[in-house]
Amino acid sequence: MSLIKFNGNKPAINGFSDVFESVFNDSFFSDRLIARVPAVNVAETADGYHIEMAAPGLSKEDFHIQLDRKLLTISVEKQQSEKSDRESYSRREFSYTSFVRSFALPDSADDSNIEASYANGILDIRVAKKEEAKQMTRRIEIS
Repeated sequence: MSLIKFNGNKPAINGFSDVFESVFNDSFFSDRLIARVPAVNVAETADGYHIEMAAPGLSKEDFHIQLDRKLLTISVEKQQSEKSDRESYSRREFSYTSFVRSFALPDSADDSNIEASYANGILDIRVAKKEEAKQMTRRIEIS
């Protein structure tokens, strides 16, 4: 199933809805109304769980990662304002980035063994599995 932008094709009353729609479809408004949440990849291996988050343009200091019971929360709040001696610009917009992503860890996750790194715009989080949850291969003899 795919998500499609719905336009009800309602008749315009004296052209008002066309004006209203064109104002809020302007990139100035639409860019700010869309929630920007980074995409993630989550994988499970025999040894643990791997979360990759695409978050380019940030530094590792911008991330706040915390674990509350079994809920792993990644948040970022970054405000960038470049000061300039020249104030002769015709348009300048502040840069502000903020998001929160949370992941419920399964019971098999070892919450005391979590590692995180950030390189090339990718936040990489590895959560180990508990020893008893790791899949062990053994040969079973047939009698």
